[in-house]
Amino acid sequence: MIDTQVQKHPRASAVAGTKNSADRAAAMPVSVPAHNRIRERAYELYESRGCAFGQDQQDWLRAEQEILQR
Repeated sequence: MIDTQVQKHPRASAVAGTKNSADRAAAMPVSVPAHNRIRERAYELYESRGCAFGQDQQDWLRAEQEILQR
């Protein structure tokens, strides 16, 4: 049987459950240009580790933190 129920993006529920505009803004997905910069930085971090697999999430989170703090 095929599940016809549409699954929501995980951040959608986070945004819906927030109480003020600052919380909603913090929960919103990043812009496309920021996402691209994060992706590029995460790849740079991967390369700096000698292209070793297994730390993609850490690379992404570090890149995201670096880019969004600017």
